Amino acid sequence: MEEVLIITGGSKGIGEGIVKAYVAKGVKVFSVARTSNALLTLKGVSQIAFDLAKTYEIETMFAHIFNLLKATNISKITLINNAGTLGKIGPLQKLDVATIESTIKLNTVVPFICSAAFIKLTDGWTAKKTIINISSGAALKPYFGWSMYCSSKAAVNMLTQTLATEQAHFANGVKVLAIAPGVVDTDMQTQIRSSNKVDFKDIERFISLKNDGDLFDAAYVGEQICKMDYDYSIESGSVLRVESD
Repeated sequence: MEEVLIITGGSKGIGEGIVKAYVAKGVKVFSVARTSNALLTLKGVSQIAFDLAKTYEIETMFAHIFNLLKATNISKITLINNAGTLGKIGPLQKLDVATIESTIKLNTVVPFICSAAFIKLTDGWTAKKTIINISSGAALKPYFGWSMYCSSKAAVNMLTQTLATEQAHFANGVKVLAIAPGVVDTDMQTQIRSSNKVDFKDIERFISLKNDGDLFDAAYVGEQICKMDYDYSIESGSVLRVESD
């Protein structure tokens, strides 16, 4: 029997850390991203080049993946909605319409569509089924200049809870979790530290986190998220956070 992971944005950053953790467990991984990662290909990861901004093609892309799978051979299947963007930092009135639309689309609309496709395509499966939405502490705390990011991640948390409520009414429904990875040493943090203090009032805190060595490593975060996926004592609908050892 196979275990399968489908992840968006798995070619770099937190996504790459997650993929490596699942590969180490022997899980068959499908990574959906615009860019590929040669190292992951060598590890046997199936990388699907796809621009998630093409929302009307997402269901077709998922159908392609599921055509490669045989339900009766799978004991566990997980979708991780990881792809996301900080967007442009600054007060809302300074942001252009295209930036607002593209940020909310990737962070919120895409996880909705991916989750819907996953639930439809696994309907009737006997395998353990899980959706993990990558959230953020910013979903619970407002930051000056992060209106798009905070709001879109808050929506992901509520998506998690409402889906869990819905799926509880179905036999072998999908388990749904939201996990905030903490502050991770990725390109997003580089973007945050290079922003203008006029547009982001909390910049000094994030510079200090880097200077003090308090950022999580993507590999560590990936391992912790994988552990949570395999912790069957965690209830569906839970909003979790990666913690330090």
